[in-house]
Amino acid sequence: MKALTSAIEAIDDVEVFGRVKAVQGLLIEIVGPVRELRVGGRVIIETSGADPLPCEIIGFKDGHALCLPFGQLAGVRLGCKAVFQRHDGAMFPSAGWLGRVINAGGEPIDGKGPLPRGGEPYALRQSPLAAHDRVRVGEPLDLGVRALNTFTTVCEGQRLGIFAGSGVGKSVLMSMLARNTDVDVAVIGLIGERGREVHEFIQEYLGESGIEKAVVIVATSDEAALMRRQAAFLTLAVSEYFRDQGKRVLCMMDSLTRFAMAQREIGLAVGEPPTAKGYPPTVFTELPRLLERAGPGMVNSGSVTGLFTVLVEGDDHNEPIADAVRGILDGHIVMERGIAERGRYPAVNVLRSISRTMPGCVPTDFRPVLVKARELMSIFSDMEELIRLGAYRTGSDPKVDRAIAINPALEAFLSQQREETTTIAAGYDQAQGNCGRRGDDGLKERHVSAFRN
Repeated sequence: MKALTSAIEAIDDVEVFGRVKAVQGLLIEIVGPVRELRVGGRVIIETSGADPLPCEIIGFKDGHALCLPFGQLAGVRLGCKAVFQRHDGAMFPSAGWLGRVINAGGEPIDGKGPLPRGGEPYALRQSPLAAHDRVRVGEPLDLGVRALNTFTTVCEGQRLGIFAGSGVGKSVLMSMLARNTDVDVAVIGLIGERGREVHEFIQEYLGESGIEKAVVIVATSDEAALMRRQAAFLTLAVSEYFRDQGKRVLCMMDSLTRFAMAQREIGLAVGEPPTAKGYPPTVFTELPRLLERAGPGMVNSGSVTGLFTVLVEGDDHNEPIADAVRGILDGHIVMERGIAERGRYPAVNVLRSISRTMPGCVPTDFRPVLVKARELMSIFSDMEELIRLGAYRTGSDPKVDRAIAINPALEAFLSQQREETTTIAAGYDQAQGNCGRRGDDGLKERHVSAFRN
């Protein structure tokens, strides 16, 4: 009955409409009763084609409403009737959405029939919870990935960014996290994804065990900027629904960069001035509004743990979007092409990755081991070029010798197959065993020779 009541209330009792006056690029100007309109409102343009074109009002100019379409402009002509909608496109998620793949409009695209309609509307652009209403982050969350569990331990309700260039293995890492993370629900937003990779990600990477407790929202790269942006908003709205049901939610989005690119298209179309790398100011306003919606909930509610990928352009980790996101989130995981090229997956650079809840969430007796492991990896990284060139002589520095001896074990520890899973406790035990090993001089010499070769 709640769903039926909400559907009835969404019907407009009075039809308010205008007419298309001009089309410039993707921007549509509509004349009509502008005083009845608002930014963010929805407009349905009756085109000469079979299907009407939904649009969103993004601004006003000279007494006209400026709109951007959710689809293709084919069929739009001067004088087309534009009907203004009273609602702002709120969604009605329900538990029946689990195991489904939907688009940014909340429509199923998996061929499994219609989606059940929930009883409560959830706004796409919901404001984040007030800071004083949130509880603190919870206990450490088991991600099932050794490198992350051990060196960038994540707590329930924390938000982390995964920073990497293209083709470094972000999608594979996301699928491992979706399948193995100890949560009730996973909400996965594929923003600006390649069309051919959607089925591959769902069927091969995610699999049946992953999809049954997940909701996947898809907006491919060929879709309109509004659809790509709305897919990100819908991902957070669905996460908030399950959080309000008391669930522990893992919200993953690939990628924030494509969300920012969609917002850049929208901002430039409405006439905003380009700033850093062509991104208008609204991009850096929308990013924190989106990301702050994830995090711990209120007392007696669930939580939303956020993992957001950032596609760094040209492998530049200091480009504007990466730099802005790093300052908003509670930590970052850096994946590097050089590590992937030498065959270690996931290609996480532990030394450049950080979780801001550490070391508080790490057991006291393991902290010295963690510090020692990082120290040895740092020493080896500093001396790597000299070792490769044969310029380092064994015995010159005991710490370097120790780092060389332990490096193969640490590399094996950080490497993990897609089908593997390791708990937090097991990861701590393995890391402690690796750092406790002491090789003899002959073993060190063999490691040096093997590395040179």
